[in-house]
Amino acid sequence: MIARARLVLGCKRGLIGMLAALLCLAASLSQAAEPRIERIEPLIAEGQLTLDLDLTFELGRVVTEAAERGVPLYFTFDLKITSPRWWWFDRVLVEASLTRRLTYNALTQQWRVATGDLFLPVGSLNEAMAVLKQVRGWPVAPSDRFDKNQRYDGRVRMRLDASQLARPLQLEAANRSAWSLASPWAPFDFSIQQEGSTK
Repeated sequence: MIARARLVLGCKRGLIGMLAALLCLAASLSQAAEPRIERIEPLIAEGQLTLDLDLTFELGRVVTEAAERGVPLYFTFDLKITSPRWWWFDRVLVEASLTRRLTYNALTQQWRVATGDLFLPVGSLNEAMAVLKQVRGWPVAPSDRFDKNQRYDGRVRMRLDASQLARPLQLEAANRSAWSLASPWAPFDFSIQQEGSTK
């Protein structure tokens, strides 16, 4: 009887340990899957303030399957730049957004990443994701909108824009967390030096 009680207790401890390990694994996977903006680099190019961004994110199974069935996915980058004011709320200088569209053509078996009317054909979903995870030379405002040698604060995020989906999918997206893909707002600051560079 004592031996059996010890055996049952040992099994319970083993199950508890296994459950704890699975919970830790699930937590680490959810943290790894959280979209993040890893790098923000403001630059001056041809009289424009531009942004380079690097992101990490993955599509969940539900969203991937929808894309493979030909549902266009819209990824929107939101940007806000403010000027600090000690006597009032910060002054908003720039509010901008950039939307990229991911589509799959089942007939040609080709993926495309589009920005506006420009599109880039790619050979696989992995290649398309690599394109989506980088933004280069996004022109956000004329550089003369900013005073020289003054610090400005910015923040940027990326989100899966469910508002641009077809109406039935919008309703599904509103009720399913699988469609709620968004990075936290990532802060950055910069100033434009006299010679036209950023710092």
